Amino acid sequence: MSKIVKCFVLILVLYSCGDKKVKSNVKTTETYEANWTSLAKHTADPEWFQDSKLGIYFHWGVYSVPAYGSEWYPYRLYREDVYPDYKEFHENNYGTLEEFGYHDFIPMFKAEHFDAENWADLFKTAGAKFAGPVAQHHDGFAMWDSEINPWNSTDMGPKKDITGEILTALKKRGLKTMTSFHHARLRQRHEGDSTKWDTYNSHFAYHPNYPTSSEDPDLKKFYGNLPQTEFDQYWLDQVNEVVDKYSPDLLWYDVWLNHVSEEKIKEMSAHFFNHGIKTGQEPVLVAKHDDLPKSMSVLDIEQGGKKDLSETTWMTDITVSDKGSWCYTNGQVYKSPELLLRNMIDVWSKNGVVLLNVSPMADGTINKEQRDLLTNVGGWLDTYGEAVYGTRPFHIYGFGHAKAAEGAHGGQSAKVEYTASDIRFTTSKDKKSLYIFLLGKPEASTEISLGKMNNIGYGPASPVKRIVELKSGKEVTWNKTERTYTFTIPEGIELSGLANVFKMELE
Repeated sequence: MSKIVKCFVLILVLYSCGDKKVKSNVKTTETYEANWTSLAKHTADPEWFQDSKLGIYFHWGVYSVPAYGSEWYPYRLYREDVYPDYKEFHENNYGTLEEFGYHDFIPMFKAEHFDAENWADLFKTAGAKFAGPVAQHHDGFAMWDSEINPWNSTDMGPKKDITGEILTALKKRGLKTMTSFHHARLRQRHEGDSTKWDTYNSHFAYHPNYPTSSEDPDLKKFYGNLPQTEFDQYWLDQVNEVVDKYSPDLLWYDVWLNHVSEEKIKEMSAHFFNHGIKTGQEPVLVAKHDDLPKSMSVLDIEQGGKKDLSETTWMTDITVSDKGSWCYTNGQVYKSPELLLRNMIDVWSKNGVVLLNVSPMADGTINKEQRDLLTNVGGWLDTYGEAVYGTRPFHIYGFGHAKAAEGAHGGQSAKVEYTASDIRFTTSKDKKSLYIFLLGKPEASTEISLGKMNNIGYGPASPVKRIVELKSGKEVTWNKTERTYTFTIPEGIELSGLANVFKMELE
């Protein structure tokens, strides 16, 4: 009898241990493998990202030193047959290309006025919920303390860990962080054939007379003069280094990922997602076009936006510059607060997130024009942010008379001229509030008609209790007709010259 009892107890213990082992395995299988099936299980747009609405990043690097043309200075510099003005500017100011190559700008990139705490304060004041640097542009210079890339901001130029300093400052202020990578385009794809020196998909032209063709091991890395297999690993190692060292919440990629080995792309994604599991983060991957599967990543549309409401969260990257450059250039012209904010509202109404670029000078100064622009946007968001952060799209994004030109990279332009006759919507998560944006400043006593909102599937799901002007909380006179809702702009309230919001409170 005693043996039977002992056997029964032993069976229970083994079963219990087996059960514990199964539970343990469930936890470990949360990690991702470097294949598309496993990666597709990742949630592309976690709630924090859907709620955020606005991020800020900055194009700042070696290309900021000449401050001429754009951040594509190094690309155009070595293509003298197509862009002779760049070579002329360069040689008039710095010497011949044989004597002074692009890498010779690095000691001049000193960033002596860079202040991560000040920048983080500015980005938070502007209303950003996440922010970070262009960690590496097409030009091969790493803006972090790198053991992989000898051409980095800690060992050269500024002698500062730009990425580390700014991400630390942002995290202290409760912001999520991001880093963007554009270096997939760095590799020279001439494959040893000097007749292909002007390949568009290579940022630096292979030229036998210039450092771009150097066989020096370090210069080969800087100018992307590497075999494909070696370059792909170099590309991956740098991204993984940033992830492991700084734990950004979001990785944003410019195009040309299709020129990197698919296996390395999968390895990068799995590493980033698994790192998020270890740190308790909800990582987000953002890329353009079809560079990453949309099952695991967010689509970005450069300098534009979707023309209609999207079922999935998407992003647009836009810049404060009105034309030309993403980096600082001499004589740079900026968008007006009205143009910038109204186009951002259009994005938010269509389930989009805005990534706004600023352009610091080489010495680390963000000039007054850009600071004023960010402060204007942030001041508006401080007043009307309830209608933006944490909201979701309505059944329709809105309506109006503004004409949207085609965007250069898909969708519509980011520079649509809106007026108070253009209306956009968002809703609260609990569907108890519908926010009505007028993209301009209407006259008092104007009657606003909300279109055919009571068509099937268009109107609010619940009865309307009242409509208030969001800033003052003042109730406005409203009416429901057979085909629409109307309300009247009240007298005696201070309206914004940028955009105005009215809140429809629902039962």
